[in-house]
Amino acid sequence: MINKNPFFAFLIAAGEVAFVVFYFPFWWYSVGFFRFLGALWRFLSNKQESLALFVWLKNIFRPMYGQEDLTGRLVSFFMRVFQIIFRGIALLFYLALVLILVIAWLLLLPTILAFIFWQLF
Repeated sequence: MINKNPFFAFLIAAGEVAFVVFYFPFWWYSVGFFRFLGALWRFLSNKQESLALFVWLKNIFRPMYGQEDLTGRLVSFFMRVFQIIFRGIALLFYLALVLILVIAWLLLLPTILAFIFWQLF
């Protein structure tokens, strides 16, 4: 019986551990990386929806509160320009944060391996 022999159980467990250890870097840079990119894309998409930058851009020439006179149109235009600038800066901040996280994801595994190697030798 192969299941009752501790030596075979040890070999099976050691094989599974070896597989996980050697497969992990491939997963980190393939499946794991694309899942991480998907999560970051959803994060950016949610931030864009919460900032509503494209809605402000779409309605830049539409007067606010239905005020059709020249003063209402000018105030609405400059208010929207002001909002677009600052919401665009906020979205660029989130984009820079996402790019930093992508670079950190790519550099994390080699950095950890280098520290482990440095401690061993």
